[in-house]
Amino acid sequence: MLTGILLVDKAPGWTSHDVVAKCRGILREKRIGHGGTLDPMATGLLVLFVGTATKLVSRLPGEKEYAAKLRFGLETDTYDTEGRTVRLYDNIPGAGELQAVLPRFTGDITQIPPMVSAVKIGGKKLYELARKGIEVERQPRPVTVRELAWLSEEDGEHTLSVRCSAGTYVRALIHDIGHELGSGAVMTALRRTRSGPFCVDGAVPVEDVSPERVMPPEDGWFA
Repeated sequence: MLTGILLVDKAPGWTSHDVVAKCRGILREKRIGHGGTLDPMATGLLVLFVGTATKLVSRLPGEKEYAAKLRFGLETDTYDTEGRTVRLYDNIPGAGELQAVLPRFTGDITQIPPMVSAVKIGGKKLYELARKGIEVERQPRPVTVRELAWLSEEDGEHTLSVRCSAGTYVRALIHDIGHELGSGAVMTALRRTRSGPFCVDGAVPVEDVSPERVMPPEDGWFA
């Protein structure tokens, strides 16, 4: 019986459910769960639990790391480039201004989840309501951003390194940074580089998934 942990490097355009469904077919195992979704536009590490190892999903530490790209000058209804533009700005901050505000978004903070998210209100997922053109009031949620650092700028896009708790929406973090600077900001790319003790360097694209890639579920990986 196949059981263990599989690290997949998700490509853009795939949902987390797409990856799970594909791996179920490849591995011929129906019992596959994941340790945290990624949006379709995002890439990077998706930790899958195969067979009886699905019982370990809740033991995966929630902390995750990302490389995120942002662009100033606009806001969208999804907080990323896949949404509808709702406002444009003339103010375009430089790298120094961006770096100066990052400490304000580090530590224990609150954020309002985007309408296009899997958060449930009244038993309905927000993205299901958003598809119907319905916007509802969302309450601020506590999250922890343990590290937030500016890495680079190229062609008007800034890259940030983010280490944060489970439940943190990097899109919302970027939206709030843009609001703070009076310039608007959207996420243009997101890559998960680490989830709990697992790193994307050990992951494989879905087309390279095979039973040999499933690792034994060692207890030492979990807190």
